[in-house]
Amino acid sequence: MTTGQRCDDCGTELGARDTAMRCPKCGGLLSLRYDAPAERGQALRARFDARRSTASTVDALKHQTAPLDASGVWRYRELVLPDADAADVVTHPEGNTPLLRRASVAEWCGADALLMKHEGANPTGSFKDRGMTVAVTQARRVNASAAACASTGNTSASLAAYAAHAGMPALVLVPSGQVALGKLAQTLAYGAHTLIVRGDFDACLRLASEAAERLAVYLANSINPYRIAGQKTIVLELLQQLDWRAPDWIVLPAGNLGNTSAFGAALHEARELGLIDTMPRIAAVQASGAAPFAASYRDNFRERHTVRAETAATAIRIGDPASYSRAVRVIRETNGVVLDVSDAAILDAKAVVDASGVGCEPASAASIAGVRDLVSRGVIRRGDVVVAVLTGHILKDPGILLQYHRETQPPPARANRPIEIDAELSAVERVLASARKSETDLQIPRYARNDR
Repeated sequence: MTTGQRCDDCGTELGARDTAMRCPKCGGLLSLRYDAPAERGQALRARFDARRSTASTVDALKHQTAPLDASGVWRYRELVLPDADAADVVTHPEGNTPLLRRASVAEWCGADALLMKHEGANPTGSFKDRGMTVAVTQARRVNASAAACASTGNTSASLAAYAAHAGMPALVLVPSGQVALGKLAQTLAYGAHTLIVRGDFDACLRLASEAAERLAVYLANSINPYRIAGQKTIVLELLQQLDWRAPDWIVLPAGNLGNTSAFGAALHEARELGLIDTMPRIAAVQASGAAPFAASYRDNFRERHTVRAETAATAIRIGDPASYSRAVRVIRETNGVVLDVSDAAILDAKAVVDASGVGCEPASAASIAGVRDLVSRGVIRRGDVVVAVLTGHILKDPGILLQYHRETQPPPARANRPIEIDAELSAVERVLASARKSETDLQIPRYARNDR
């Protein structure tokens, strides 16, 4: 099956190896096009299921390359990049992330059938790896001399790792003072050339795009259609984990809107190919200080809003989302909703997820805060099957985590202050007695501490 590219707006077609990121005629975003697989419905599900069952057969000690089936992206290659040669694929592998049930989180949200798809389990700790394995594979296929991206942190860490794996120089542009410590540390450690730009993310993206056009580097941001193709597999994998029974809702954090676009594309293909029978609704959740898409939704998308973004959830601190037009179509096609939640709500939701033993970065918790908000307003019903996507690992932003628990005044209700004691057993005993009393007072049922 041969892959090509097509403009979402005017239909102009480009070759698979054309490195333009926008349509040369109208400036629209590009999507990948390829022949649909011959199998449909049960036959295609069986193919994907068979690959999943054999994914772990690799002998690293004998220097065997991980088979494509070991990747939670390339397992679905017919719907990602069907004509990629296995020798070109750059994979850790990635994907294979868990779908988690925590009763304490479900109860806090008021959603009995809440599941969390934790993309923080990817190699560099975020969902970005799913798109980056495809983008860097394509960069290798077109013989790119270097790859570049603008980033609020997760994209830079992912590109740095995958470019290092491919033996390719990486150039990342990050906004000064707006990148969480854990993400910046990863980017530096993986060896990327890191440029700290005096400006916000949108300024970084403009500069990275100019570099791609004029300096012949390969742009790996989410406007890259190969990135979107890889990120579709978050949805494909969660559907497979649910035995191909579609949930009622998929709720995700929304920043640059690449995932919103990818999720819509995946659901459209899954329905067309008979992988699922019903279409879930998508809820895209923004931080109130970075909510241009939510503002446009409230305006029935009559106007494309932009803002100067400011939020503690740095991964979604974006004021002019690049994938806006695609995301609008997705919300309309899935009868979806867009909302925004405050930083306080995000950090409270994060504390609930963290205390369940799962943990996530602040932007991830926007999805959980969004579920709680939608349940409270009756948009999501208590019995609806809901999958909330957690996009990043708890250690992506240790600064905001420690600030919440140790420094915020007055202490938030869920702050877990460290306790300084003398080196005496009696001091330990007092703390333990207090902890036991608190648990008894809260009357936490046993089921709330475990999966169901």
